[in-house]
Formats: sequence, C-alpha cells, structure tokens
Amino acid sequence: MGEVLDVAVVGSGAAGIAAARRLVEKNRSVLLIEALPRLGGRAHTDFTHGMPLDLGCGWMHSADRNPLAALAEKNGQTVDRSEGAWSRQLRNIGISPQSQHEAWDAFTHFKDRLRASPPPDDRASAAMPPGDRWRPFADALSSFLNGVELDQLSAADFIAYENAATATNWRLPNGYGEFIAGLGAMLPVALATRVNAVSCGDGVVLNTDRGTIRASTAIVAVSTAVLARGDIRFEPAADDHLHAASQLPLGLADKIFFSTATPDAVPAESHLLGRFDMAATGSYYLRPFGRPLVECYLGGAWARDLERRGKDAAISFAREQLKDLLGADFARSLTPMAVTQWAQEATIGGSYSHALPGQAEARSLLSQPVGGRLCFAGEACSKHDFSTVHGAWQSGIEAADMTERFLAGKGG
Repeated sequence: MGEVLDVAVVGSGAAGIAAARRLVEKNRSVLLIEALPRLGGRAHTDFTHGMPLDLGCGWMHSADRNPLAALAEKNGQTVDRSEGAWSRQLRNIGISPQSQHEAWDAFTHFKDRLRASPPPDDRASAAMPPGDRWRPFADALSSFLNGVELDQLSAADFIAYENAATATNWRLPNGYGEFIAGLGAMLPVALATRVNAVSCGDGVVLNTDRGTIRASTAIVAVSTAVLARGDIRFEPAADDHLHAASQLPLGLADKIFFSTATPDAVPAESHLLGRFDMAATGSYYLRPFGRPLVECYLGGAWARDLERRGKDAAISFAREQLKDLLGADFARSLTPMAVTQWAQEATIGGSYSHALPGQAEARSLLSQPVGGRLCFAGEACSKHDFSTVHGAWQSGIEAADMTERFLAGKGG
C-alpha cells in the first residue's frame, strides 16, 4: 500500500463500484477499499441453499430508465420483466376485495394530499391522522418502502421519490446482488479492510486497520449510519456533511426466506400482506420465479424490534402469520433458509436512507465535494432515486466525474 493512487474509493457497494469503474475507464489508478470480506454492500446474493437469494436489494426499480437494466442485458444477464404481485392479495385471504380497494385508494389519496398541500412541518404523517382506518396500512407500506413509518418521514423527500419513480420494476433471476458484485470483480480491491480516518492536505491519507493508503483524492461511499456514528474520522472535519448524513438515517427492511415442501399449495408469483389493520406485519412474496420459496419482508419499527429479539423471534412471527393466512399444514412445510439483520451489520447499520422531516435538502449537501479532494457517494446522495441501487450507482458516477475534473484541473 506504499504507492500514491489517483483515487481511493471507500466502500464497495453499488456507488463505490460505479465510481471505481468510471475512473478506471479514465485511466486513473484506483483502489476499492471494503470493510466486508465481499463486494456489493447492501446488494448481496446468497447461494448457500443452491438458489440465489437476494438478501438485500432484489428489484430493479424504475427499470425503464434504470441504467443498470441496460447494463445487465449488455452483460448477458437474464432480466425478468413480469409484473410484481405486490398489490394483489392472493384469493382475497383475510380481507374483502372492497376493503383492499379502500386501503389502496386511501394510500393514493394520502400521496395526493402530500402533493397538493405539503404539511407545514414536512412530516408525512400529517396527511393521514392516527385515527384514519387505513393509517396502519399506510405505516406498513411506508415501513417497506422507506424503512420507517410516516411520523419519521419527510413529506418532501417521499414525494420527490414518488414523482420520479416509474411503475416498471424488473428482477434478475440470478441475483441482483450477484450482478452488482460481478461488476466490481475486475477492480483493484482491498477486502476486509476498515478505514478509520481520512486526512486531506496536499493529498489524502487513509488510515486503515491494515496500514496506510495514500491517494490524491478519495470518494467515501459508505452508509449514512457509518458516517453519522463517526466510524471514520475526517481531517479537516467534514462536520456539515456528517450532520447531513445524520439527517438521512437508515430505515430498516429485513427479509426471511423459507423453503416450502408443498409449493403447489400456492401459485407462483403471488403475494399476501399479513394484516391490513396493523403496521407490525409481514409482506409475503410466494414462489418468486416459481421457486419453492416464500420471501418475507419486515420493515420499520417492527423489524427493529424483531432484530433485538433475535432471528428465532422473526421466524416464529412470520410462520404464525403464514399459518393464519394459509393454514397449519402450509406453515409446517416451511423451513427457514436465511434471516437478515441489516441494522446489526456494523459496517452498514440499516437498509436505506430516508430524510427526517424538514431535512430533504441534506441530500444535496451530502453530494457536494469537500474541498476538491474528497467526495461522498451512495444512495443517500441521490435527490430522487435514494433507497435504490441505481440511485447509488448514479451517485458513484457523479462523484467520479467530480473527482476526475479536480484531477484534470490539477494536472494529475
């Protein structure tokens, strides 16, 4: 680690990989530095059980304008374009079609109110009072979409995403996480290497638990949780950026994967919401890609509570809900395969960012360079594609381009 690099990139999620690839294309010397023993960050596909399980991101959102969709096809990836089943309750189990219509209609009207009459305090919950019949349903959806319930969510931030997003969502049957990690496979990388300090002067010095790395510039593409905790010390201090990161905390969305010994009991590509009258519920995607699987989603405060109680508690909760929905025989057919605990992953600390009420502009601040030699990147830096892989990817490219302009201007 004695050479002086053009750019040190800290964090090998989608943003870090995108930045490093862009700079390599510009013939810059780059090192991708990652605390985990693998590439991908929150994009992670597990193959332990012989099937690709996306433990993190799984859906290619806004796929009709998502640059990763074209890149996946260019790289020979199979892209599944079938429509998701999220808004359809299998066999109307547990709720009438009329009530389902009312619930989804209430959520649409909630978003319309946020657009038409933004709350003065920018708190999304102001557009749907606690006594509204469908408030628990809206909080549950928010916990999956944003990782938090409505009372912790900036209305302006949420609507910025909603206004930019399209209804086109695709998947990669071989794993979104595997695809993202593969895009970094040929890059120079130092895995299992934690950066604890970044000092900027005439160049950049990065202190790690495996020695010192020197570079002309650095791009830090770690989560806002890592930044806000102060896991990396910056000299000179980057207080404004770190404060911005603290206003963009990570929400939580966890997953449980079950295999089922009776897959024919439910149709492929179907879905069930555990409860429409409770925010503390699971969302169950049944037999994705026709596989003998159930993919359970848990979000927000309930997911945090289950993380604190342990994996067995999460498994028991999901199994009980599936028993109520599909019967005891189906529940007995389930074998847990994987349980995520993203809030407890020390190098990440959650799932994806949301702006606190009144703090949507923190994204713009975080995405600005610090004195030329230092840039930040990651999904939290995107003004309207935050919480997505493509938002992180684009932020990495933008940070790389800012870095390249600085190096070119310095004659580097």
